[in-house]
Amino acid sequence: SIGTGALAEVLLELGRSVSSWADRLLVVNGHGGNVDALRRAVPRLRSEGRDAAWLSCRTAEDARDTHAGHAETSLILHLHPDLVRVDLAARGCVRPLPQILPAMRDGGVAAVSPSGVLGDPTTATAADGERLWGSLVADARARLDGWRPGDDGMLR
Repeated sequence: SIGTGALAEVLLELGRSVSSWADRLLVVNGHGGNVDALRRAVPRLRSEGRDAAWLSCRTAEDARDTHAGHAETSLILHLHPDLVRVDLAARGCVRPLPQILPAMRDGGVAAVSPSGVLGDPTTATAADGERLWGSLVADARARLDGWRPGDDGMLR
């Protein structure tokens, strides 16, 4: 982890560099811990006249399944099943994210889940992963086609 401030600066400098040869920049984000940095960097790029936005991969359909749980494990079972050790899958913290977020801000994921799992990967299936992947792609395509960055730079 390089920290939010450092990541925001890296995104800002990368965005400036990319805009010298590309008309538009989209940052695809798959980690909730990056959101604050994106909300700092992308609006600044936009205020500098660059057509930039970010897109969040919304995998969790449940606030108790946000990291290496059912959804993410299902996606990997669909996309790269050879990378999943189903025999090692174990249920992690399943309390809703709003309940555990304060502890995570203070002590990271380890403060609420020694394994790092937030959810239950033991219920994951490739079929659910295929469904989720289709949903992610359709959502991304719709937001890209509309290209409506909000005030925070996120595509709506």
